[in-house]
Amino acid sequence: MTFRYRSTLARAGVVALLSTAGLGAVAGPAYAADKADLQLIPLSYQLAKGVSEAKAKPFKFQVNNTVGTVDAKGVRVTVETKGLKSAKVGVLAPQGCDIRGTTFSCLLGDLPAGTTEDFGIPLFSTGGKGAAGTLTVSISAANGAGVLDTVEHDITVTDPGYDLTTWVQDVYADVTVDGDDAGEAGLRPVRPGQTAPLDWAVFNDGSERATGISYGITLPAGVTFAKLPEGCVEQNLGGFANAYCEDLGAVLKPGQYYTADVRVTVGADVTEKLLRPGFVWAAGLDSAAGTPEEQPKVATSAQRRAFSEADDGDNTAQFDVFVDQSPQSTPSPTPTVQPTSTPTAGPTPTGSVTAVPTPTAGGGAGGGSGDGGLPVTGAQVGLIGAIGAAVVAAGVALMMLSRRRKVVLVTPGEERTED
Repeated sequence: MTFRYRSTLARAGVVALLSTAGLGAVAGPAYAADKADLQLIPLSYQLAKGVSEAKAKPFKFQVNNTVGTVDAKGVRVTVETKGLKSAKVGVLAPQGCDIRGTTFSCLLGDLPAGTTEDFGIPLFSTGGKGAAGTLTVSISAANGAGVLDTVEHDITVTDPGYDLTTWVQDVYADVTVDGDDAGEAGLRPVRPGQTAPLDWAVFNDGSERATGISYGITLPAGVTFAKLPEGCVEQNLGGFANAYCEDLGAVLKPGQYYTADVRVTVGADVTEKLLRPGFVWAAGLDSAAGTPEEQPKVATSAQRRAFSEADDGDNTAQFDVFVDQSPQSTPSPTPTVQPTSTPTAGPTPTGSVTAVPTPTAGGGAGGGSGDGGLPVTGAQVGLIGAIGAAVVAAGVALMMLSRRRKVVLVTPGEERTED
């Protein structure tokens, strides 16, 4: 099936929650019980003029496996670039993909039923503004019936400007807070009553700096904040813990990212193994003032491979909280054994033994990213309509809170400069 998507939604701050919350409700045709059923949803639409090849913006797409009930095996993305206007945009085939003429194909791996996964196709600016042609993207699976979905996606180059994007990792007990999920396979879920870090970042994938930043975090029901940065206002809205934060002094240059220390606590009475959905969103302010609370850092290639997407419509990211509900073992008492003889000391070993790690395959829910292939996030569970509506309501309330604090939200399209 083929769909043509065009940008029709208002795109500023929390309004992006509305489009995100609707992703899990997309209807699709019935498939055989043993066949994978995937849908492909574009989330990025615009590229700021002046974005260089070295800081190419990965256009975000989502693979949705919430309609079917079968785990998708060997999910593969195929990209046809001949519909793009080379005078306006260029595209980079990620390392490890199979390139054939104007087409390249990349393996994403397995995608369990009931989950989604995002990936990025890196694009950069080559010239003027305006309509930049069409990118045709298809999705398939080893256990699917041919091509499962195709999107003919229109690309637009906008005025030069900043272009914020958010990235967030699913919550596990032993997440490494480093702005990416590379090399973090086999993470441990969080036990009820315990705290864990939230690994998140806001990237500037535009061509100009952003002066001042605001951001918000919405946690799933059953999760609360254990630590928040200064400058945050916390409220419970619609049963969700929410935080609205701003850093008036932060200046985010192209290619830099912003983050701050956030920790969350899973409720001691939680009985589910998965809590969803959580959101992080960000927006730029119209000017910087005062001393920044956090200093932006230059994004590494590993962070940009892990996940990076940006325009004024996709600056919201979703995350899930994985909970360890396995029974805790009670240590058995150690019996006291009386020695019958005095052991004789053996020879002292010389040299050393080096353990050789066993290679493991990447992919899977919450797994880390391997080298090569499209930039991806960990697998995320699809949204439920009622929860999505509650999050939208919470987002609207946060927007009203920000207005009371006299915060001006600015989208990239509102920052005008000459060609």
